[in-house]
Amino acid sequence: MDLFKGLAAILIVIFATACNTNKNNNDSWKPLLDKELSQWDVWLGIPHKSTGIAGYENQDNVKEGIALGLVNKRKVFSVIEDDNELLLKVSGEIFGSLASKQEFKNYHLKLEVKWGDKKWEPQLNALSNNGILYHSIGEHGSGLWETWMSSLEFEVEARNFGDYISINDENVKALCPAIKKEDGKYHYAPSAPLQSFIWTGEATGRCYKSQDFEKSFGEWNTLELICFEDMAIHIVNGEVVNAVYEPRFFNGSEWIAMNKGKIQLQSEGAETYFKNIEIKSIKDLPNKYQALKK
Repeated sequence: MDLFKGLAAILIVIFATACNTNKNNNDSWKPLLDKELSQWDVWLGIPHKSTGIAGYENQDNVKEGIALGLVNKRKVFSVIEDDNELLLKVSGEIFGSLASKQEFKNYHLKLEVKWGDKKWEPQLNALSNNGILYHSIGEHGSGLWETWMSSLEFEVEARNFGDYISINDENVKALCPAIKKEDGKYHYAPSAPLQSFIWTGEATGRCYKSQDFEKSFGEWNTLELICFEDMAIHIVNGEVVNAVYEPRFFNGSEWIAMNKGKIQLQSEGAETYFKNIEIKSIKDLPNKYQALKK
C-alpha cells in the first residue's frame, strides 16, 4: 500500500511539473496590444496640408518642418474590436510612430498584418507602406523626417514585405548577404557575400527580400522578427526573406552596436491593420535558424 502511495505521489509531482512547464511555455509569449495601447507611445510627424490641421495649411513637404509630437490627432493609431479580436488600426493619414515604451534585446516578435483600403497624401500614388522599425534608439523623431527614431527596418510595403532598410541616412549601417540582380537592386541570398548597406552617395541602405511571399490584398500575413545578439532574421508567412548582421550606429564619434532598442510601427500614408502582436525573450536562435549564423 505504501508503495502505491509513493508511486501516486511521484505521478502527481510529474503531472504538476508538466502542467507548470506547459504553462510557462504558453506564458513566454507576451501580448503587446491592449485597448488602451498602454505599452506604447504615439509620436506624430509633420502633417500634409490635406489634413487641414491648423498651422499646416501650406505644408506640402512632410519631411521637413515641425512635428506634432506626442499626440494622437485624428486617431492615427487606434484599437478596434472585430469578431472578438483586438486590432490595431493605423490610419496612415499622418506620418507617425507607435513606439514601444520598453526596449527589447534578444527576442522573437510575431504579428499579423493586412492592408486597408485608404491612402493619404503624399502617398496616394505610392505602394502601401507601413514598416516595423526595431532596435530604435534616441529621441522620438530624431532619426528621419522628424518622425522616426534611428533604427533598422523590417519593411512592410506592398510586394516588398521583409526588405531591410537603414533608418537615419549615413548614421546607420548593417551587413546582409546579397546579390545585385538585373533590376540593379541588391536582393538577399543566404549564401552570397556580405554587403554593406548604408545611405551614402550612390550607396544603398536597402536590401530587398529574396522572394515575395505576401498574400493577396486584404488577407492576413504573419510576420516574424527574430533578433539575437548581432543579427536579425526577417520572416514572412513562415519563409526567411532577409537576414541582417552587425548593425551599427554612428553616435558622432564612433560606431556602436545596434542590438537592442524600442520597436516602432509606422504610419506612412496607408491604412493598415495589425493583430496578435506578441513577443518573447530568447537565449539563442531557434534550431531551424542556427545555420544562418555567420
